[in-house]
Amino acid sequence: MSTVTRTRLTAEERQEQLIVAAVTAFSQNGYAGTTTDQVARLAGVSQPYVIRLFRTKQELFLAGVQHAGDRIEATWREAADRSPTLESLGEAYGELLAQPELITMLLHGFAAAGDPAIGDPVRACFGRLYEVVRELTGATAAEARDFFAVGMLLTCLGAMRVLGPDAVPPQPWSADLLGTFEGLDKKL
Repeated sequence: MSTVTRTRLTAEERQEQLIVAAVTAFSQNGYAGTTTDQVARLAGVSQPYVIRLFRTKQELFLAGVQHAGDRIEATWREAADRSPTLESLGEAYGELLAQPELITMLLHGFAAAGDPAIGDPVRACFGRLYEVVRELTGATAAEARDFFAVGMLLTCLGAMRVLGPDAVPPQPWSADLLGTFEGLDKKL
C-alpha cells in the first residue's frame, strides 16, 4: 500500500495559486462571466476559502490584473538589463504574447475599467507600465505612445488568437497585417 504525501502550501503560495487560477478563469470568461466558485475549482480549494483570502470577486479580479502587470514589468526589467531599448522590451513582450491568459486578463481589466472601483487600479497599473517603459529606455512620450499602440494591437491580435500558440489559420487581412511587423517571431 502506497502512501501519498501532500506538501502543504504556505498562505503566500496558496494566495499565488489562487491568483494564477483567477487569471485563467477571468481571461476565459471576463469579469462579469466568472464566479469565485470557478476560480476555486481551478485552484482545487473551496469557494469560501477564496472569499476568506480575497473578500470579494472584485478584489480577486484586481489581484489578477496586478499579477499580469507585475509579470509584464518584471519581463521588461529583465529585458532592459540586457539592452535598455524599446526594441528589447518589444521582443520581451512578444514572448509574453505566447501566454494568452496573461494578456487577455489585462484586456478584461481595461474592459471593466468603467466600474470606478476597478477603473482606478487598472489605470494605475497601465500608468505604472507606461512609466516603467520611459524609465528603462529613456523613450520620449511620443515614442512610448507608439510602443504602447503597437503593443495594444499585438495584444488584441493575441486575444483574438490571430497570433500566439493557439492561433487560428490566417485570413488574408491578418496575414497582411502581421506581415508589416518586421522580426515578429513567427513561432507566436
